[in-house]
Amino acid sequence: MTFYPTDKIALFIDGANLYSAARGLSIDIDYKKLLDEFRKRGVLIRAYYYTALVDDQDYSPIRPLVDWLDYNGFTVVTKPAREYTDAAGRRRFRGDMDIEIAVDMLAMAEHADHLVLFSGDGDFRRLVEAIQARGVRVTVVSTVKSQPPMASDDLRRQCDQFVDLADLATIVGRPRQAGSSLPRFIQGDPADREPALDEPV
Repeated sequence: MTFYPTDKIALFIDGANLYSAARGLSIDIDYKKLLDEFRKRGVLIRAYYYTALVDDQDYSPIRPLVDWLDYNGFTVVTKPAREYTDAAGRRRFRGDMDIEIAVDMLAMAEHADHLVLFSGDGDFRRLVEAIQARGVRVTVVSTVKSQPPMASDDLRRQCDQFVDLADLATIVGRPRQAGSSLPRFIQGDPADREPALDEPV
């Protein structure tokens, strides 16, 4: 990754997208290490984490992660997941955070030199182009080394720098716990996971 020591940096993490990319690489993200790594790269002015939450659950498996992030240097942006019934009559949830990410990135472009987007979603290509037009560099972090690849070709071509999450695995990740379907996002805390919003409940 290429950053300048004087760069004012802001991170924008699409929680569900990053979780899927990490799962595809069989790693868990250590968010403390991630924050520390980017603090070394320049002047980190903000780190945003975006996720939808299912409101009617007594216990949300993502809640401990969200609370930890909120107390440990991240600005957490949430909204209620929308419930729907699929063709088979199963209850499912959807929670797209694209608009929230786009609004915050455009606003932060006025105050930062380098924005880092943790998402491979091709819908962000035009957003990246608009931010670059303001003189701000954009790095995209996702992966093409999972099956299927998580990063859109259009987004990779548009950004100033693409970093494959697999190449950061030894810096900000750790292997998944054997025999567990739930990754440990935070060392020492209960197992937690980003909700797979389109899975049946």
